[in-house]
Amino acid sequence: MTKRKAFVTGGTGFVGVNVILELLKQDWDVVALHRASSDLTFIKDLGIELVEGSIRDGASIMSAMPEGIDTVFHIAGNTNQWKAKNAEQTLDNVDGTRHVVDAAVAKKVRRMIVTSSIASYGLVEGEVTEDTKSNADTSWINYQKSKYLGELEAKKGIERGLEVISINPAVIMGPYDVGTWSRMFLMIRDDQLPGCPPGNTTYTHVEEVAKAHVAAADKGEVGSNYLLGGTNAPMSDMMNIMAELLHKPAPRVLPGFVFKMVAFLQGIKASITGKEPQMTKEMVYVLTKNVFTHSKKAQADLGYQCRPLREMVEDCYNWMVKEGRI
Repeated sequence: MTKRKAFVTGGTGFVGVNVILELLKQDWDVVALHRASSDLTFIKDLGIELVEGSIRDGASIMSAMPEGIDTVFHIAGNTNQWKAKNAEQTLDNVDGTRHVVDAAVAKKVRRMIVTSSIASYGLVEGEVTEDTKSNADTSWINYQKSKYLGELEAKKGIERGLEVISINPAVIMGPYDVGTWSRMFLMIRDDQLPGCPPGNTTYTHVEEVAKAHVAAADKGEVGSNYLLGGTNAPMSDMMNIMAELLHKPAPRVLPGFVFKMVAFLQGIKASITGKEPQMTKEMVYVLTKNVFTHSKKAQADLGYQCRPLREMVEDCYNWMVKEGRI
């Protein structure tokens, strides 16, 4: 029996590596796109086909994507949280998605799973569901706006015969995180975190995110969004577990205005030096907001599972220790 073939963008990243590993577990053949500058450490020895290209370059995507692809997993994205890089982010998240759709349609791909984010719902507070109306197209945070517009670009492919589904995770934690929430471990270890932000959010295990992506290739409803979350908790809970694992004091919760002031001062410095600040006002919004979601639709359609926050944090920590990153 011929194996089904997947084409994965963003395969060298946190979610991408986990999706590739899940695809291999389920006996798919995998073709993974990477940029010339990508670090291939985690995927080079997996026995998959590696092709070079950039989602910013439509011709390179068209050339890199082979015939016979059953499902495209479009995971590549730009998570920038600094306004100076907004133009690059739009190029990646909106134009890049359009290029992948164009190639998928041209190569007669059956289905495309798009990795979006809960951020695509915009400046919302409280509970978010798939029925929540997004206001991201008018958001001052370009990450929210560009992820939402990227979803719209993807769904235009439906009219052209491509089955498109959007996956919208909340805060993702787990193994192979080299640059997102895992950085908090290093900041706590090195006493670089002044305190804990007051926000509340929803957490999801990266392995369950990966399983949901692969399940969506067969079970997802075309044109739908699937929110992935389930464990709702204050950010202080996550950071307290991190501190415990590191044998460090738990960071105290500070009011939101402290982080806003830090971002304001660092923004002034960045405008002079041109160097990206460690904290931006966009980051402060994420760290101080109160947004949560359930995952009923994903649980019903995709068999998605929620895991305890401690398990997610411990899995991330154990992987970092194994890799000598902490």
